[in-house]
Amino acid sequence: MKTVLVILTQSNLSSLQVNESLSATMVLATFGTQIKVLLQDAALSLLNSDVLFDGLKQAFKPASNMLDSFEFYDLTPILVESRFQDHAFVRDSNQEIEFIQFDAEFIQSFNHVLYW
Repeated sequence: MKTVLVILTQSNLSSLQVNESLSATMVLATFGTQIKVLLQDAALSLLNSDVLFDGLKQAFKPASNMLDSFEFYDLTPILVESRFQDHAFVRDSNQEIEFIQFDAEFIQSFNHVLYW
């Protein structure tokens, strides 16, 4: 079976690209591809599911709400680099998280890598 690593780096509420990236990831998972999702840098804000949408202040709905459905697509646990273990979004998250060491060996364990 092909394995795909999806690396997300865009922050919650920053652009439509975040919503599209998460949607594409869920579509890939629907068709039986084994997907692992890694949140890096600004994408850690996706772990904050307490964000409320305010159409007067924000152009896009919170992408973090999409992470709540990851369990139905077998996209859990969400991968986070070990160096972010003490980050506030990671500590306060209700998501199932697996901490990994992000290095060449880890990347080479996948058939494909998508970087969004």
